[in-house]
Amino acid sequence: MSMETTTDTQPAAPHVADSHGLIRVHGARENNLKDVSIEIPKRRLTVFTGVSGSGKSSLVFNTIAAESQRMINETYSAFVQGFMPTLARPEVDVLDGLTTAIIVDQQRMGSDPRSTVGTATDANAMLRILFSRLGQPHIGSPNAFSFNVPTVRASGAITVERGNKKAERATYTRLGGMCPRCEGRGTVSDIDLTQLYDDSKSIAEGAFTIPGWKSDSWWTVRTYAASGFLDPNKPIRDFTKQEMQDFLYREATKVKVEGSTLTYEGLIPRIQKSFLSKDREAMQPHIREFVDRAVTFTTCPECDGTRLSEAARSSRIAGINIADACAMQISDLVAWVRSLDEPSVKPLLTALLRTLESFVEIGLGYLSLDRPAGTLSGGEAQRTKMIRHLGSSLTDVTYVFDEPTAGLHPHDIQRMNTLLLRLRDKGNTVLVVEHKPEVIAIADHVVDLGPGAGTAGGTVCYEGTVEGLRASGTITGRHLDDRAALKPAVRPHTGKLEIRGATTHNLQNVDVDLPLGVLTVITGVAGSGKSSLVHGSIPKGAGVVSVDQSPIKGSRRSNPATYTGLLEPIRKAFAKANGVKPALFSANSEGACPGCNGAGVVYTDLGIMASVSSTCEECGGKRFQASVLDYRLGGRDISEVLAMSVTEAEEFFGTGEARTPAAHVILERLADVGLGYLTIGQPLTTLSGGERQRLKLATHMADKGGIYVLDEPTNGLHLADVEQLLGLLDRLVDAGKSVIVIEHHQAVMAHADWIIDLGPGAGHDGGRVVFEGTPAELVAARSTLTGQHLADYVGA
Repeated sequence: MSMETTTDTQPAAPHVADSHGLIRVHGARENNLKDVSIEIPKRRLTVFTGVSGSGKSSLVFNTIAAESQRMINETYSAFVQGFMPTLARPEVDVLDGLTTAIIVDQQRMGSDPRSTVGTATDANAMLRILFSRLGQPHIGSPNAFSFNVPTVRASGAITVERGNKKAERATYTRLGGMCPRCEGRGTVSDIDLTQLYDDSKSIAEGAFTIPGWKSDSWWTVRTYAASGFLDPNKPIRDFTKQEMQDFLYREATKVKVEGSTLTYEGLIPRIQKSFLSKDREAMQPHIREFVDRAVTFTTCPECDGTRLSEAARSSRIAGINIADACAMQISDLVAWVRSLDEPSVKPLLTALLRTLESFVEIGLGYLSLDRPAGTLSGGEAQRTKMIRHLGSSLTDVTYVFDEPTAGLHPHDIQRMNTLLLRLRDKGNTVLVVEHKPEVIAIADHVVDLGPGAGTAGGTVCYEGTVEGLRASGTITGRHLDDRAALKPAVRPHTGKLEIRGATTHNLQNVDVDLPLGVLTVITGVAGSGKSSLVHGSIPKGAGVVSVDQSPIKGSRRSNPATYTGLLEPIRKAFAKANGVKPALFSANSEGACPGCNGAGVVYTDLGIMASVSSTCEECGGKRFQASVLDYRLGGRDISEVLAMSVTEAEEFFGTGEARTPAAHVILERLADVGLGYLTIGQPLTTLSGGERQRLKLATHMADKGGIYVLDEPTNGLHLADVEQLLGLLDRLVDAGKSVIVIEHHQAVMAHADWIIDLGPGAGHDGGRVVFEGTPAELVAARSTLTGQHLADYVGA
């Protein structure tokens, strides 16, 4: 019996599950957003544009990504949530169609001195397993190759409770790879005791010269007095040998102090734990200055800076030990791993090779696995975080990127675009906050925010295709095809700064003259040695003012007024006008509202649930006591002044009763760097990356120094703002300063008086000067990658 197969020729109705193709945002009011409502297509690449401070990060990171992460956290048990960061619900009416969000931002990687590129990406973990399997001689498990694991040995009696119980002698050994001398840090410290105390004084008289150590404090005097190890009233130089030993080196010992048990510890161990166990770059400036003065770091003589024990360094594969492998440039390490032919560890080699090849593919092949994670720039850190996502099997997730092209040469931006498109093509939603026209050009969907920044922004000016953006008439649309022209004439040099025999990092004995009195731009692909040349090789004492990419340190109590020193003259002006103390006009001092301690909001900790912030009912968010707000200057109270924009405050303090020249000068600098829209009292934590860097530049403009060094000042700048930045650089040069800029943006290159191009590649393929001359000569020669891209940019 035959069976006839029938086919329904009617088109199948779309499945209801396929109707959720949009992320819907309605009524977003986070930070400066003004009831924003948009629909973002899923499984597409959407680029968010707009001037710096227009609300891009508020919408993408603080609303969409934040709510996705908060909802995922809520799926965990209450017990687990207690260990997770608490996230408040964003200010938004409706968020629909969200998927799991993976944020790849420009936050610097952990500042732990033991964190390296290898440990941050799991490449080290795979290498350790590889050496534990194939290394000769065989020394032990993967722990034996880890510089974070110390060797532990123990011996004693154990009793096995089985049948006739009897004690047995047993020994226990866990072999770790940590160098015992430097404890896995690669450096050892030598402390200058003269920087810690004045030995002509006693402890009670205030002998300590360590930041934050007050000799009259309860802990210092009582602990030293009650310890019985030394006499706190005797000058330190008169201590006996035993007293000096206990004072400097005694291990932690419990002592009784007025009925309480405290821990007494020698000065050197305390300094090592409180200062030297932290990353130098993460320290506050005055602490860093003390550490630089008091402590000398030298390469560990026992492990030669490899961090590893002698046993770990003795085991080799094909003549290479794990320290050699981690010190190799990753592009070379790929070739070495590929040369290993061992079927027993084939899956491991495949996984390791995939990770290492991702580094090369993403433009980080010049790094080595032993590079400390804290030394990576923001752009390098972001691309390193991308490594783990490139080979991920996850689909239908939302990837959120914050200017992924930061720190990338035009040659590398095309490679980054390919990676973003690959993530999209796997079925993911890719959201990118970006200013570069090369990235905007590949977008499936564009959301342009503005029209201005701060209170003048926060609305959606355009949604749609890239072609539609060009015709839209928005600031981004008008500037999308802007191209800076080569200058018809360049300024003459007024002198030169000689660098001879520079060998910092990958520099290959570089001799170069940096011209003075002009705008000099240092270019080259990422990893070619630009920062090494400028930050590591300029002679000390050359009068250099450096504005680098290190993040601004500040709490939610810090704001532009406190950071720039603007608040000081404002407080004094209020105090003088009202005949009271300046401390009353500080929300961190006597004038603070008692209800919120000057924060303006009250944080309520709900235990296992997210903590909630609410406006302080006592001061209404103004941060000051009611009595302080009765004092006025020019008809305004202190809270009203802090709510002003820089432009308003500049006018307010420039004329009339409130005229304050010291405040006006600082406000002029803030306006000069394009921050006129910023509210002088808004928390630093709400500023975008570009705003923070320009804020730092404004503070340094008052520094006395003839040479300004700027590290990629266009980071976070909109196309329309780059023109303003070029005007600022010109004003600095015209004022007699020498300006040296490390930059990838072609508009800055075209505007330069002199260009020094490093390369030709990255890592050991770079570190050489491949061109010196004017931008016009670079374009005419087209002899380097930079020259080719600059020529295309200016249409030569």
